[in-house]
Amino acid sequence: MRLCGFAYVDGVLPGGEVLPLCRLRFCGVPHTWGFAIYLASRNGYQDNILPSGSPEEALDCSCALYLNDPTAWISPPSTN
Repeated sequence: MRLCGFAYVDGVLPGGEVLPLCRLRFCGVPHTWGFAIYLASRNGYQDNILPSGSPEEALDCSCALYLNDPTAWISPPSTN
């Protein structure tokens, strides 16, 4: 049986308000993390899937949704 750990990621607005963003789940595989987005309408987290499963992608996605920057998680075009 594999035990998983959770990390809760919050943003702090300039006025000090704390904004829940997402929850990361680590189950022992360094490059594959579980991801759950915070849903204010439910006051809880909803499991989701990200293509790479990286914690960086999870943070980019949740910041894009809650901090109003939809380009935050779109990779720039290749220069090749």
